[in-house]
Parts: sequence; structure tokens; C-alpha cells
Amino acid sequence: MSRDLNTTDTDPKPEEENFDLLHRYWSAANYLTVAQIYLQENPLLQEPLEPRHIKPRLLGHWGTSPGLSLIYAHLNRVIRRTGAQVLMVTGPGHGGPAVVANTYLEGSYSEVYPAVGRGLEGLRSLVRQFSTPGGIASHVGPATPGSIHEGGELGYSLMHATGAAMDNPDLIVACVVGDGEAETGPLEGSWKAPSFINPLRDGAVLPILHLNGHKISGPTVLGRRSNLAVASLLEAHGWDPVIVSGDDPALVHPALASAMDAAYASIRAIQSHARKEGVTGPARWPAIILRTPKGWTGPATVDGKAVEGTHRSHQVPLAGVRDNPGHLRQLEEWMRSYRPEELFDADGRLIAELSGLAPEGDLRMGSLPASRGKGGRDLATPELKQYAIEPVPRGAVMHESTKPLGEMLRDIYLDTADDPRFRLFCPDETNSNRLGAVFEATDRCLMEPAASSAAALAADHVSVNGRVMEVLSEHLCQGWLEGYLLTGRHGLFASYEAFAMVSASMTIQHAKWLQHSRDLEWREPVPSLNILLTSTCWRNDHNGFSHQGPGLIDAVISLSSTVVRVYFPPDANTLLVTAEHVLKSKDYVNLVVIDKQEHPQYLSLEEARQHAAVGASAWDWAGNEIPGTPSGREPDIVLACAGDVPTQETLAAAWLLKKHVPDMSVRVVNVMDAMVLPPPGTHPHGLSSAKFQELFTADVDVVMAWHGYARALHQLLHGRPEPERFHVRGYNEQGTTTTPFDMVVLNKVSRYHLVMEALHRAKGEFAGAGHLLEHCQSQLEAHANYIREHFEDLPEIRDWVWTQQ
Repeated sequence: MSRDLNTTDTDPKPEEENFDLLHRYWSAANYLTVAQIYLQENPLLQEPLEPRHIKPRLLGHWGTSPGLSLIYAHLNRVIRRTGAQVLMVTGPGHGGPAVVANTYLEGSYSEVYPAVGRGLEGLRSLVRQFSTPGGIASHVGPATPGSIHEGGELGYSLMHATGAAMDNPDLIVACVVGDGEAETGPLEGSWKAPSFINPLRDGAVLPILHLNGHKISGPTVLGRRSNLAVASLLEAHGWDPVIVSGDDPALVHPALASAMDAAYASIRAIQSHARKEGVTGPARWPAIILRTPKGWTGPATVDGKAVEGTHRSHQVPLAGVRDNPGHLRQLEEWMRSYRPEELFDADGRLIAELSGLAPEGDLRMGSLPASRGKGGRDLATPELKQYAIEPVPRGAVMHESTKPLGEMLRDIYLDTADDPRFRLFCPDETNSNRLGAVFEATDRCLMEPAASSAAALAADHVSVNGRVMEVLSEHLCQGWLEGYLLTGRHGLFASYEAFAMVSASMTIQHAKWLQHSRDLEWREPVPSLNILLTSTCWRNDHNGFSHQGPGLIDAVISLSSTVVRVYFPPDANTLLVTAEHVLKSKDYVNLVVIDKQEHPQYLSLEEARQHAAVGASAWDWAGNEIPGTPSGREPDIVLACAGDVPTQETLAAAWLLKKHVPDMSVRVVNVMDAMVLPPPGTHPHGLSSAKFQELFTADVDVVMAWHGYARALHQLLHGRPEPERFHVRGYNEQGTTTTPFDMVVLNKVSRYHLVMEALHRAKGEFAGAGHLLEHCQSQLEAHANYIREHFEDLPEIRDWVWTQQ
């Protein structure tokens, strides 16, 4: 492989530069990293190191930190020379002390945390706060200036970097990928980024694959591979890698500088050509493979065992410092090897000739506006009435509930065409999820050339300029969206319900990020993570058991009430109202669950707005509360529901009760916002005790048809008076390839099961109840026989519609 690594003619070539100052800056970062891990006092070793200066509990990760600081220092060099906006995404997230050290050295850290000032007292605060109660975590996270990536998100760094670059044409996202992280499935999929980055309108992603050879207790796969093999892997994914390898700083500094200069020149050349001549295929974006020792510049051996360059340097190389005089002496020798007295002045400030190596103002990576969500523009949504369904007669109009949402998203794309700040992310399911109207505004994005004809490409809605992001990976879709959101833009992730569990850990980590970000005044609120779950468990009767699983609901409702919201719009208009709300919201994880198939439509747009505003309401038109009874009489039974299919079955149950047991007073309550069910002290959406009692009464039994697992609803109801009166029917892991109605029968959520439960729970004797019980049982038997003979549901099921009796 032959590449020109020279910079412009007006700049000094790296081999001609004096890297002494840069090396000393790197040493300062390494010194502060070690100090954070070990020290609670004496931060500049102005007196001999003693056990009382050492933290009682040593936490942190040294092994990856020297490499991170090396990269940070060299990126600073590029920024100083070019004025580029560079965002650094740190994949080896437990290298937190290194990133904190570098943001402290550049001054951004002290600006957002004035208590950690630049000087001796600030240095003392810096070291004391690291991995201590009331301080900061050991990894990169929301509290780390410049970060959009949490240290616990192993495998997600490159997809976050890619999402951050989308529609951000001036941004370069340098993403450090650890070789341990590179073994994960999400990261392996992330190498496909060149197939989706358009240099005409996007920024650039510069992957820096850091090979130090070891994980926490063993070798890494790519660390054992040859340089040629690793480079070939990246080349096969469309990157143009260059390798920097060594353990001699005098050689590594100029080599890494050359690689970064070449990468920057390549990025700008690619972008310049695209923005002048257009784009016809994928660019071969630069990438850097950096191979340096793990724990570089740390102790070579400890207690006679090799440490530097082995897994033993991964965390705390010298573990017995307080109790072992030999370890204490070795730690002091290690720290003094960086010559801190030549890096910091007597007042504890970085000396001027070193501080001058950092960029200034918002070009510092810890101050970059994009990393804080700054600069994002609000998203306007179109007027909903143009997409609304008229449900006349109520319950008899059938429609694919997500289809109007697709039309709404289409117009958002059109409205933001000149100021791109919205994208839909969907794993190869946009049309399947009935959102295909977006292709009237834009295509799927794919930079790869095709052998098929232009007509075939047009039919597939694929082009290099498309802005619908489809790839068959929930990880990539959600990860790209998270990076897009955290840098201030808006979007929606639509997935088959069961497959959203593939990226459930990403949802959890993002919620944790938002939870902590809310406490940081210097971080701007960012657009919410909106997840649309469709192709749900109840209507994946054609795909079978593997596609039937509502588990993400359980995962989300257990997260912090400050950030999570879960919605079950029962029809198209309530979905439109929900989408309008969540797309404008900030700092939430919004889970929206609705099926894509044809379903009955119930509420007008105005009724949908009213219903959404309260989150749950009694549908008087559906119940059978007897008119003319004394004021304040409670119903004999409450039928409640959440979700489109449970709503349909609940309405059918109410209809059957009205028809066969007209003396029974039935109330129907639809829950659209699941988070109204917990007490208000548990979730801010929780209904007041008075409102909860108004809907569900004080002591009447409630038969609840619930979209997900019954346990999730019981969890939400915890803390409400007499929660045992709620008898929940939900998905209970019964499924197969079968008919739609058989899915609710298998899980005992059918109208017949709800009726039988209601008759069992209602207090009193009612004429016609015995006959209705027999009818329900005979219908279930008839259903079982009919579907095996005819392979479809009974006509009275298929053709049933709700009608006023």
C-alpha cells in the first residue's frame, strides 16, 4: 500500500517538527491520569509520597489511558493547524481519567466545573474526585466534557460517531476503537459506515483502531493479528487504513502526526470533490491503526511479573501501594519519571509553552458545541388534520394505524430538506411497518453502486442522497440515531417489537446517559430517543414465536421515571398525536407501541388530543354504566385496556356483556400512557389518587387487557391501593404461526376470556350470565376446530365491529 502522508507545502513536515513539547504535553496527561487513580493528596509530589497521600480504595483503568492521551494530544495538533471542528468519541470508555486529564489540561474542565480550577487546589480536587463517593465515575460519561459516549457502552462507539457525522458537514468525528471493543458484534457491524456516509452533506468519521493487545485478563483477537490482516479487514469494509506501530515515542510521534495529517488531507479532498462534482459511490475514508503497548510508560514489571505490554496493566498496576513500601516507592518513581516539576509551575498550572498546544475556545474538544447538544434546531411538525382518519362509524373503520404516521414523516423530510435535522432509522422494515410514504420525499441511503438498472434502483428507492437509514441491524440503526440526537438533531427508530430487544442494552444505557445529563447545567437538552415498536407480538401471527416478544416494555419501565415514557396509542389518530409530542420532546426515551396492520379506528383527532392529554380515560360510549341510577354508583366491573389489540378485545368483551347481560354495569377505561398507572410519587405522569379512583373506582375489580407481560403492569400498579383487584391478562409466552385471533386465545386475552373473567369477578347475580359463560366456552371450542379446518378465524370474529347497541 502506497500513500502520500505529507501535509501541505506551507506546513512543516512531521519529520521536521520538534515533538518535544507535544511529548511533554502527553507526559502531563499521563501524569494526571496516574495521579487521579492513586492520589488523594500531594497532587504534584511536592513532598515525598507517603501512604496517607494514597486513596484507601484504588479504582480506574490505566492500560488504555496512555494511548488515549497520545491520540488526544495529536488531535489537538491537527485542530491547531487546521481550525477543524473535531469531536472525539472514546470507545475504551474506562480510559476516563485520561480524557478528564486532557480536558483539564486544555481548560474546558475547569470552565464547567469551577471547583476544579487550574492550580494546586484545583489539582487536589481533580485527583480527590476520581472514583470516590460524591466524585466522578472511572469511565467517560455524561459528566465528561466533550463526550457523547458512555464508558459502559462497549461496542457502540463507532456507530455513535457515524450518527454524529450525519448532516453535520463541518464535523470530523475521531473515534477511538479499543481492540477489546472491536470483538463485539455491534462494533463489527459498525465498520460498514462508509456505505452510509455521504461526503456531500455529512461530516467525516476517522476511526482510530487502538491495538494494545490485551483485555482485562487476556489477549485480544485483533491484537494478535498481523498489521496486514487488520488492515485488510478495514479495507474490505471500505476504509483506507494506515498503520502506526511502535513503542519508541521518538518514532511514534512523527509517524502518528503523518498519519493524522494525511487523514485530514484525505477527508478534505473527499469532501471538496463531492461538494464540487457530486457523489456517485462510497468514498474510501481514511482510518488509522495504532499499535502501542498496553500501559505504555507505566511500570515494566511489578513483583517480578511483566506489566507494561500485558493485561496486568489494564486496571491498577500497583495495587498494594498503601501497605507495600516497595509498591509505594515504585509508584513514586513512576510518577516522577514524567518530571511533573517541568510540566507545572509552582502554583500547579500547566506551563505556558505546553498550555499553548491546546486549541482555543470552542475548538477545544471538551468545549465543542456539538458534544453538548448545542446548535440544534427545534423540529416543527405539520398540522395533523391532513393525516387524520375519520372514525365514522366509530370502530367500524379499518385502517393501518402507522400509515398516516408515514405520511407525517414524509412531510417532515420535505420541510427539513434545506435544513436537514431529521432522519428515520429502520432495519429494512420501513415499508413493512407501513411508513413507506417517506419514500415520496427521499430514498434509502446507500453509497454502494449497484449492478441493477436505474429503473430498478428507483423502484427500490435507493440512492446516495437518500436520508432514510435502513440496514439490517438494530444496533446500527439505534446507535446512529443516538449519535444524531446527542449532537442536537431529531429522529425516530422503528423496529419490529421483538427485535428491539437486540438493542435493549443501548436503550438502557441511553436512558442512564439522559438521567445524569439532566443534572449537568452545561449540557443542553437534546431531542428524545423515540422508539416505535410495531409488528407487535399480537399481530406477528404470520411470522411465529420468534417474532413475538414485548420485553422492551419491561426493560424501559424499570428505568428512571425522570426520562422514560411508554405510550400505547390505540389507533391512527392517537398515534399522530403521540408522534407530534415525542418528536418535539427532549431528554426522554419515548417508547411507542402500536401495530402496523389494519385495526379499528375509534377516536377523532380532537378526541385523540383530549385522550392523550390525560393519558387514560373512560370511554363512556363503550361501556354499559346504567343511566338514571343514583349519583355516585360505581360500575359492577371495570374493563381496562392498553394497546390496540387489547383494546379491540376489551371493546368486544364489553359489547358481549351489553348484549347478553344488560343489567351489568360495565365501565371501559383505555390507558394510552402507561406511566399514568404508578402513583405520582413514583412517576411524574402518575394520576393523582383522586383521578385514579375516578377512573378505576376505589374497590371494584378491574379486568385489564395489557399489551405486554402481565408482570410489567403489576409493577406499574405497585403502590396503588388494593392492587390485587386488578386482574391482568397479557402476553404469556404462548405463540406460534397461527391466526390473529388465535394469538389472543393462546394467551387468554381474547374477548371470551375477558368476559369470563369479568363475570367471575363482578359482585352480584346477573340475568343471562350463565348463558354468556356457555356461549364463551362454546365459541372457544368452535374457534379451535375452525382454524384447523379452514386456516382462518371464525367469520363472527373476522367480521365483528363495535356497534352501539
